This record gives sequence, structure tokens and C-alpha cells, in this order.
Amino acid sequence: MLDVSGGRGGGSDLERGVGALKRFQTRVNGLLKDFEGGAGGSTKVAAQRISRASLSGGNAPFTEADGLFGQYNRVHEELVTLSKSLGDQIELLSIAVHGAEVGFDNLEEDLRRRFHTIQGRLDREQEKQHERREQREQQQDAKSETPKANDEKSTSGGYR
Repeated sequence: MLDVSGGRGGGSDLERGVGALKRFQTRVNGLLKDFEGGAGGSTKVAAQRISRASLSGGNAPFTEADGLFGQYNRVHEELVTLSKSLGDQIELLSIAVHGAEVGFDNLEEDLRRRFHTIQGRLDREQEKQHERREQREQQQDAKSETPKANDEKSTSGGYR
């Protein structure tokens, strides 16, 4: 049988493990605090907006500017979502590490509830992202099929 205790009692290994978890939890909590207070925090990312008028004066008709503005807004929304998700995942990990330290059965009720709330929110957001990705793929497929139909019409007109 393999002795993983290093010749010491199992308790010392457990303490080292718990100590490692505590250090890890401290680092995760520090990361969460730095992240939320830094430029990647969801409130700061959400505040980074541009107006349509900044792309062409007086909202003059400019198809390319409209397309750029639409893409900017889409990417901005995705970054805000990503920032919130990352903060949630770090908090979820912090709660999980604490639960591993004290035992999940001994985890305070409010932390358990918070864990499940965050997990549910992350699951819902992941499902929304999956649906948006499928919609974009369908739109891309529809766009790519339209030129093919036009190409077939132009080539069947006897210009071969």
C-alpha cells in the first residue's frame, strides 16, 4: 500500500491541504476584488460606450458606419456579459473553495443559496449564448445562400 502521508500522520497532510485551500481562497478573493475594481469590472466595461453620431456627423446616412456601430454594440454587450460572467465564476470558485475547506454540509445557508443562484445565472447565460450563436450561424447561412442563388441566376442567363 502506498503511504502518501510522508511518514507523518494524516492530519498534517489535511492541514497542509486546508492551508493550501485557504491560501488559494485568499488569492481568488483578491482576484475578484482587483477584477471588480479594475478596468475589466462589469460596471467600467458597461460605461465604455460610443454614440452613432461619433461615427459620422449628424447621423448622416452612412451604411458602413451603421454596420460598424451595430457590430460595436454587439461586441460591447458580449464584453459586458463576459465581464459579469467572469466575476460570477470567480465568486463561485471562492465559495466552492470555502465549502471544500469547511465541508459543503457545514457551509452557511446564505453561501449555499448564493452558490446556487450564481450557478443558475451562469447556466442561463450559457444557454442564451448558445441560442445567440445558433441565430448568428443561421443568419450567416442565409446570407451566404443568397449570393449563390443570385450567382446561379446570372450564370444561367446564357453568358457561359
